[in-house]
Amino acid sequence: MHRIAAKFVLRVLTQDQKDSRVAICQELKETVKNDPMLLLNVIIGDESIVYAYDPETKLQSSQWKSPGSPRPKKTHMQKSKLKTLICFFDQEGIVHWEFVPPGMTVNADFYCDVLRRLCENVWRKRPQKLQNQNLIIRRDNALAHRSFKVSQFLTKNNMTVIPHPPYSPDLAPCDFFLSPKLRLQMKGRTFDTIEEIQEESQQVLDTITKRDLQGCFQAW
Repeated sequence: MHRIAAKFVLRVLTQDQKDSRVAICQELKETVKNDPMLLLNVIIGDESIVYAYDPETKLQSSQWKSPGSPRPKKTHMQKSKLKTLICFFDQEGIVHWEFVPPGMTVNADFYCDVLRRLCENVWRKRPQKLQNQNLIIRRDNALAHRSFKVSQFLTKNNMTVIPHPPYSPDLAPCDFFLSPKLRLQMKGRTFDTIEEIQEESQQVLDTITKRDLQGCFQAW
């Protein structure tokens, strides 16, 4: 016998939630098997948190030292005020992104406005996605995303939503791909203004290649 620490998870799922997770994954896998071109028409979108200051990880702040040299010291820093970035992407690249304005939360009205701007960018950047079939969106189960007003907007604009299992960030591309990529590049750096955060976020998004996005879809 030996002692081990418990593994941290977001939430301990109930049996019904586990069954739902399995069913949704199996359904999506079967759908893609029957229609291999489906993923080419999917646009993934979600919110990501960007901090004005996010402390470095232990690995990032590590240093090479000789055996006799003292261990480096690092003061404990807290994450600073944050901004919410909403980003939509497909296998070709970033389709639409914007920051939530200061003092505003992502409610149903605001999310509908975001979807309108997304549609405008899809028409401009990916017109082929709307010519022959509905626009397919993958997003999580946030309250604003599931509101009746948003559902009405999706139906009116022929937008289909791929279901997402409850409490499953490991199955959300924005959680396991986009957010870590943004935060890793910006950790340990201080941004004094919203404009600096937006500019750096844009630069990070510009470094994401088509190959990166295809790998994200394959992992999903």
